[in-house]
Amino acid sequence: MIKKKAVIKYKPNSFDILEDGDHVVCAVSKKIILLENLTYWNVDLQEPYFSPIEVKIKYEELKKK
Repeated sequence: MIKKKAVIKYKPNSFDILEDGDHVVCAVSKKIILLENLTYWNVDLQEPYFSPIEVKIKYEELKKK
């Protein structure tokens, strides 16, 4: 049951929950990621990713710039 989007501070090997919630939204695919399943993120961009697929898409996007 998805209730509220969390506000997260992403750190190198962990994250802090700044505002309670149960999910975040993938920066690339816009899929909902439950906090218990959150595994991929970018510390510099402060963005979560649903899976390695979205990580690669974002990496390729940034490489073009």
